[in-house]
Amino acid sequence: WIQERLFATEMRNLSHFGYGIKSFVLSMIETAVELTEGRVTGPEIQAIVDLGREMLAHPVELLPHVEETLGKLQGRYRLMLITKGDLLDQEAKLARSGLDAFFQAVEVVSEKDEAAYRAILARHRIAPSEFLMVGNSVRSDILPVVELGGRAVHVPYATTWIHEHVEDADTSRFATLEHLGLLPEWLEAVPS
Repeated sequence: WIQERLFATEMRNLSHFGYGIKSFVLSMIETAVELTEGRVTGPEIQAIVDLGREMLAHPVELLPHVEETLGKLQGRYRLMLITKGDLLDQEAKLARSGLDAFFQAVEVVSEKDEAAYRAILARHRIAPSEFLMVGNSVRSDILPVVELGGRAVHVPYATTWIHEHVEDADTSRFATLEHLGLLPEWLEAVPS
């Protein structure tokens, strides 16, 4: 019940605070105020803020095959990281990951929808038909790109946020790989 209330608060706050840990912390505080009918204490709110700081500073744990796959693709393809959320948080996360040298461009957007991808592709002078998006979110990484005429590869991950779930997506419109390490081989096998 608490998790459902927190999720409802997050959804209500997306248009105000966007995505990311800071937005999540604000939603946790708001939910705590609502659930306690205003009786949450200063020290309890401080504990939520401290948890947010810990989350912001947490070491980046790379998924299996990420660094190896980027190494194989670098130089053969123009690699771009497209992510959504708080700019400061995303930049810090990328720096802590040690992966920034693999990417020729990094785009942090407030929402990953058709309009955002269209603007990114125009800014980088990339035709949708020449663009391939690889990601774990069918909602944010896959469907908007496919709708624009690009190609997409879905790499499912066990702990994808419920907001990113899509029911009944037409999986014939994109590829799905078990893990990122399979991407170089898949790229070799697909026609250009």
